[in-house]
Amino acid sequence: MARFLAMLRLALRALTRNGLRSSLTMLGIVIGVAAITAMVGVGTGAKAQMEDQVAGLGQNVIMVLAGSLSRGGVFTGMGGVASLTVEDAAAIRREVEGVLLLSPEVRGAVQLAAGEANWNTALVGEGEDYPALRIWPLAAGDFFSGNDVQAAARVVVLGRTAATKLFGNEDPVGRLIRIRDIPFTVIGVLAAKGTNMMGHDQDDTAIVPYTTAMRRLFGVTSLRVVNVSAVSPEAVSPVAAEIGNLLRQRHRIAVDHDEDFMIRTQEEINAFATSTANIMTALLGAIAGVSLIVGGIGIMNIMLVSVTERTREIGLRLAVGARKRDILLQFLAEALLLSVAGGVAGIGAGVLASDLLAREFQWPTLTPVNAMVGAFLFSAAVGVFFGFYPARKAAGLDPIVALRHE
Repeated sequence: MARFLAMLRLALRALTRNGLRSSLTMLGIVIGVAAITAMVGVGTGAKAQMEDQVAGLGQNVIMVLAGSLSRGGVFTGMGGVASLTVEDAAAIRREVEGVLLLSPEVRGAVQLAAGEANWNTALVGEGEDYPALRIWPLAAGDFFSGNDVQAAARVVVLGRTAATKLFGNEDPVGRLIRIRDIPFTVIGVLAAKGTNMMGHDQDDTAIVPYTTAMRRLFGVTSLRVVNVSAVSPEAVSPVAAEIGNLLRQRHRIAVDHDEDFMIRTQEEINAFATSTANIMTALLGAIAGVSLIVGGIGIMNIMLVSVTERTREIGLRLAVGARKRDILLQFLAEALLLSVAGGVAGIGAGVLASDLLAREFQWPTLTPVNAMVGAFLFSAAVGVFFGFYPARKAAGLDPIVALRHE
């Protein structure tokens, strides 16, 4: 231990002898580690935000979507064919074991008007289970009931943004608004939920019974989506499979034919979202890692210069009994000190940069401890890797030749 500490003191003395050069060499490591720490923080924060947004869909959610239509080999995409009906939704609720909540859905853009105020928003037709399924509480009033759905009642629940645009700071519950010139009574206001992973304002919405939307507003007979919640996380996959089998039977789809519907589970959506974030984090980290490699090359360059400058010193030490291993370890210690000090400073700079990005650009940032530890160990490994060749060159000098060096 005493030998190791003595070697570190010698390395520190050699580095401080040329303090400016050592600081500039260390700067490359500082920039590299700071870039990796900041970029991983941005990527991890984006991943956490995506996971929160997916969790905002509800618990154990299964989405049954109207399928696509192929015309001349070209697919129209989701909803291209009116393949889901109210009877399909009723059959899922009645026949599929493990379904806890269910809400049929239709959707469209409408103009809302209240007095002299008006606002264009997304109108969604849903069932009475919708707030429980989406875990979306109300800030005021109530949600519509099953009786309202059966009667196709002219009632509406507003999102926070839509309510503010129409009524400002006034309480909208009990007030009348017009949707396509049809009067509706506002019976509730949803709690604020913010934007989703695509940047869309979830609070800019108005929700009515799906029967009302189909009969009175859009004049359609098919559903866009059937939202389902399973009784438990373990039941999600079996319920999704059973829904698929039921709809294939109801739609008389042969085994070798394409389905006219799509089923997406919350786990699939989350896996896709997080895989995208993971790829982004890896790319950002890799790009930032290039600067750390450049910093390592700078360490190798300076250490080679140091070996040349200290050739007589190395020869003298070898002549008085120092072993080649001692010379090797001394130069490795100098490279390691440069990279470790740069790594510590770089982690601090990276965390500070992440905080600045979060404040200035409103980016979600989250720097995990394992990322900081990984960046530190990577910087130390870079120092050892790029310092080994100069250290080996120093240890391999012939003492006689080194002593003659001018």
